[in-house]
Amino acid sequence: MSDLSVLSRLLPVFLRVTRRNRKYVSAEAAHAYIRQCVAAPASYDPPERLRGVTVSTVTDRGWPIFTLTPNSGRSRGGLVYAHGGGWVSEIVSQHWHLAARLAAELELTVTVPIYPLIPSGTAAQVIPRFAEIVTDSGERYGPTFLAGDSAGGQIALSTALYLRDALGVKVPRTVLISPALDLTLENPAIDAVIPHDPWLGREGALVFGGHWRGELPMKDPLVSPLFGDLTGLGPLTIFSGTYDILNPDTRLLVDKARTAGVEVDYHEAAGLVHVYPLTPTREGAEARRTIIATLREHLTA
Repeated sequence: MSDLSVLSRLLPVFLRVTRRNRKYVSAEAAHAYIRQCVAAPASYDPPERLRGVTVSTVTDRGWPIFTLTPNSGRSRGGLVYAHGGGWVSEIVSQHWHLAARLAAELELTVTVPIYPLIPSGTAAQVIPRFAEIVTDSGERYGPTFLAGDSAGGQIALSTALYLRDALGVKVPRTVLISPALDLTLENPAIDAVIPHDPWLGREGALVFGGHWRGELPMKDPLVSPLFGDLTGLGPLTIFSGTYDILNPDTRLLVDKARTAGVEVDYHEAAGLVHVYPLTPTREGAEARRTIIATLREHLTA
């Protein structure tokens, strides 16, 4: 903790003061937030200026799908990014800037699907479509990575499992930033983390996850990828802070994946919050550089 940057030490205070966890603190608050999002949907448009990329979009079967093409004019492969937000909040600028940086610095064509959110969107709808988008990217641009944060991490890992099982496709590397892995949140180790997490909470998350599962069992791998057979998955790069209620399940995933013979590059940061690689902190910047270096190494291997 003493080695943390000033911003990383202040961030939990800021999150608590601004009540960033208010939609997660109770089931009632979560239901109210869903109603609010349905009544006034947030914009999903990217920022006006994203450095180093050209942005294009198409609408396919009701989904806006954005493509970030490196301005270098060269594409060495693809990456599909699944944004977080508890399956209820729309993509935000931090997601866009990370996707643009990955495209520009790695010369990847990055696809950002704007998937349907709860209460209308469900795992059974979204995961197979993401798998289609990944395979289409592979055909168009070459080997395609998957990446996602939080709820998007769940989508990314469930998509990797679906691609392996339904299509026989092995993702060359999947990057998971503070992924949601077990939507039951029944891991008893979570109880000790809750007082330290200024962002997430169990009661609200259970409401959001309950909508997202739709008609599927909560432990179906399309919903909770921690319960999937991980054998045969491509390499995983995973980031998690210990002030995140999803951290205990992330540790279980790392152990389970390594036992299954999956290559895992795990980065755990003591005292850091949920999705810390997206934060404007020294540690966030270091994590973003690690993501880029890891994917670049795979591209040059």
